[in-house]
Amino acid sequence: MSDPGDFGPGFLAGQHTVDGYGAGGFSFAHVSHRGSILMLPEGVHRWSATQPSEITEESLAELFRAPRGSVEHLLLGTGTDLIPPRAPLRAALKAAGIVVDPMATGAAARTYNILLGERRRVACALIAVA
Repeated sequence: MSDPGDFGPGFLAGQHTVDGYGAGGFSFAHVSHRGSILMLPEGVHRWSATQPSEITEESLAELFRAPRGSVEHLLLGTGTDLIPPRAPLRAALKAAGIVVDPMATGAAARTYNILLGERRRVACALIAVA
């Protein structure tokens, strides 16, 4: 994917829908980005996870830094297959008041757009797929 928009140092402020996915990346807000992304209420972040085993509390640090209550639901796009998060991450999310819903990346992106349109306090972490 080319980068027609400015994703600068890996952060784009504001809430944006996912306009497309595949070919190893995503398009959103007139930006095409190769790699995984974390979409939070304050903006879109580059995300280091490339496979489900890399989804950890550390890789989701930006989510855990968000003000409590700003995210109630995390859609976790785990690639082409649904891979449930490990127990320690589920426990950390629960302690933070966040419900996690793992699913394939495409389903997570589509569901995120719907929930965002309903003005829900939602975030998504999406592993890029081919």
